[in-house]
Amino acid sequence: MTTFVFSDVEAFLDCHPDLFEQYLMRKGRWDSLSGWLEQRAPSKSSSAAEEKEKREPFSSFSCADMLKRRSSHAELRRSFARSKASTAHRTYDEHVSLSAHESQSSVRRRALLRKASSLPPTTAHILSALLESRVSVPRYESSALDYKCRLKESNEREFFLELVKDISNELDMTNLSYKILINVCIMVNADRCSLFLVEGPSHKKTLVSKFFDVHSGTTVRPSSSMDSNEVQVPWGKGIIGYVAEHGETVNIPNAYEDHRFSDEIDKLTGYKTQSILCMAICNSDGEVIGVVQAINKSPSGTPFTEDDEKVLQMYLPFCGISISNAKLFSESRQEYDRSRALLEVVNDLFEEQTDLEKIVRKIMQRALTLLQCERCSVLLLEDIHSPVVKFSKTFELMSPLCSVDHDISMEKVSCSDWLINNSIAELVASTGLPVNISDVCQDPRFDAEADQASGFHIRSVLCVPIWNRTHQIIGVAQILNRLDRKTFNDADQRLFEAFVIFCGLGINNTMMYNQVKKTWAKQSVALDMLSYHATCSKVEVDRLKAAKIPLSSELGIDEFHFNDFSLDNDAMITASLRMFLELGVVQKFKIDYEVLCRWLLTVRKNYRTVAYHNWRHAFNVSQCMFVMITTAGFQEVLTDTETLALMVGCLCHDLDHRGTNNAFQAKSGSALALLYGTSATLEHHHFNHAVMILQSEGHNIFANLCSKEYSQMMQLLKQAILSTDLTLYFQKRTKFFEYVLSGKFSWSNQEHRDVLRSMLMTACDLGAVTRPWRISKQVAELVTSEFFEQGDRERSELKLTPSAIFDRNRKDELPALQLEWIDGICKPLYEALVKLNRKLQPMVDGIDANRKKWEELCLSYQQARRASESSNLCQEEGEAEESNQSAESAHKPHAQSCECAATNQNSDSTHRPESNQTNSN
Repeated sequence: MTTFVFSDVEAFLDCHPDLFEQYLMRKGRWDSLSGWLEQRAPSKSSSAAEEKEKREPFSSFSCADMLKRRSSHAELRRSFARSKASTAHRTYDEHVSLSAHESQSSVRRRALLRKASSLPPTTAHILSALLESRVSVPRYESSALDYKCRLKESNEREFFLELVKDISNELDMTNLSYKILINVCIMVNADRCSLFLVEGPSHKKTLVSKFFDVHSGTTVRPSSSMDSNEVQVPWGKGIIGYVAEHGETVNIPNAYEDHRFSDEIDKLTGYKTQSILCMAICNSDGEVIGVVQAINKSPSGTPFTEDDEKVLQMYLPFCGISISNAKLFSESRQEYDRSRALLEVVNDLFEEQTDLEKIVRKIMQRALTLLQCERCSVLLLEDIHSPVVKFSKTFELMSPLCSVDHDISMEKVSCSDWLINNSIAELVASTGLPVNISDVCQDPRFDAEADQASGFHIRSVLCVPIWNRTHQIIGVAQILNRLDRKTFNDADQRLFEAFVIFCGLGINNTMMYNQVKKTWAKQSVALDMLSYHATCSKVEVDRLKAAKIPLSSELGIDEFHFNDFSLDNDAMITASLRMFLELGVVQKFKIDYEVLCRWLLTVRKNYRTVAYHNWRHAFNVSQCMFVMITTAGFQEVLTDTETLALMVGCLCHDLDHRGTNNAFQAKSGSALALLYGTSATLEHHHFNHAVMILQSEGHNIFANLCSKEYSQMMQLLKQAILSTDLTLYFQKRTKFFEYVLSGKFSWSNQEHRDVLRSMLMTACDLGAVTRPWRISKQVAELVTSEFFEQGDRERSELKLTPSAIFDRNRKDELPALQLEWIDGICKPLYEALVKLNRKLQPMVDGIDANRKKWEELCLSYQQARRASESSNLCQEEGEAEESNQSAESAHKPHAQSCECAATNQNSDSTHRPESNQTNSN
């Protein structure tokens, strides 16, 4: 806001005495002038000429003018004092409104500052106003009254043009209304004027005046819509209503002789109305948009003339254009404010989407400000899918501008009886249609008793549904009682519905966030429970920690031809400990022995009891890796980090295996497929499960690694587990075969090392095929059993025909399938590894021996099948020959019997035609 220094204002007035004189003539009080004269009164010896010279600045004031202005101010003060308790009078006097305790100097200072602030606007003033309101325009002060009066006497044409220009640039309805009334007062010499504008829909029009009984000595009082006192006149009632309804001009010399005149205002103000000139203001379409009323033509007692009517008829069309423009500007400003408020709502939604109560409070605060109402409520449904409407959460907020208790908060009124038992809100929630009630007392859906019990008087209600993004009703929002005591119109309803769309999105997002939080909490609890039940007990850890660990030779784990079924579950745990100890990784990476024991026991516990992919298979794979690292000498070329990652990867590579392969997960659309996708689904799950165990309290065997070593270890572990997917094996083995067969494999090449580790994992995973025949055949039967169970599920659950390897009806094809498995997948890998390391030759020898056995079984099965097929063919041929002989021996008797039957039939048809007809049917 612009500030002024008193000395600068005084200097400005010294340089512009004409402005000061005009201000003194318009605003000067008689007692002030008397005091000024007394201070400057001449002595008794002064000459009459000197006294006349001193009074010369006031020579323009005649005695009659002085008395008239004094009487006008006295009447003005009395009128305003009476009207302060009513809504009928809008006359305002600055001096009356001043506090009685204000000093005279502060009064003068404020008056001078007001005058200075109303000077013609400079560029800085205009820019400041535009920056402050963004879309408003500067307000130009009306021309000086005395200038207009002098212009009226000297040049009527210029006077009329001046009045038109005075209102042509004004877009503020308040200033425009004031200027129109002042100009009409001067134009027709009326003592007072009132302006009524048409408001409301076409079916319920009213005439509203914010400036009532304005005269030329009145100054405009800036006020907002909340504290403005308005006069409302029903459409068609009284003189003003009659003029608005019929568009006719009413000129009454004596108001009390007209039956349409009401003397209520005169009784309130003490002012007697005599003559009235009332005329309609129309827009460019000829529609009445307002009514202007002039009262008591000067001099007092004279009626308004036809010339007054003609002049007013010429001036009011320009007023109609200006009022239409001001209304359009006001509507555009309202749309701008509403759009800005909606953008602020969107901003609030993005700022706060974690707390439902906070976002609802922001929404209600915006609604109270945007729609200027006393109260706002938000009610959320308990179950959006239930046909029974029941609200689970209710929020309510009171406007701070409301005249009731300002300390009411959401918590205090959120459970009010009227809110919970609100049948209007239930109706909106059930139908999805908005409800706009202008007078709740006349609506049967409103509970008047609950209204009285709540202590809050409800006049009007606007209630709309709240939708979520799937177009489901999640609650209702309602606002009560406009602050200006008007009813909610169609514009309010459209704005509130648009407002609630954003509110619904915000509330829905917040509710979804809360659901995600609850789901996360449930998942956290479930994981905590699973972690508790899936981890080993302290007793088991203490027992294993205290147990004596046999040597590798005693356990037999240092041989390629290890018996996969020679150790029980506990022995496999101790054997695993022995492998870690002999590889030196416990000492190298400072693995706590108790943590290692706990981790091994927990890993064993997290394998399911399926036919093949269980804890025993994991141990056998790790034993195969242990032999390849130690016996075959890979420990010399692999780093300690790679060795530990490969051993851990072997023990964890099938964690939580469900007995079905990746293809089944994709076909069934399982949760694992949705979570990890259809590429290496189970392998990703195995790795994540291994990570979960490592992150469990007391299970991190990598705890003493630095951050860089830990990161590298986890990358190697993930690569090791994912390498057990045969799809990835086929993608990588081509490169590996090229490196090995061409002799270009290099241990110093990181890519070659990565491929080698992957091939080692696959070789260990398939290691059962290199075991002695008895062990290898038993493992193959376990694998087949698990595959058959998957095939049964494919047939029963997915309604699919399983492939040969999963179909138990084709179990005789197992030897042939095993030969395909060895020749296509296993043998090329082991032969390539032998070319890289000759110490792996026992594995190739084992697979060759097993292949011969499977080939023998395949031949025996094929011979048995051919013998069975030959036997079945001979049997079918014998049965066919016997059938032909029987047919030939029975042919002759059969012909004779047919002939006899034909004879009998002819005989029967001759003697009993009815019976023949019956048999034929």
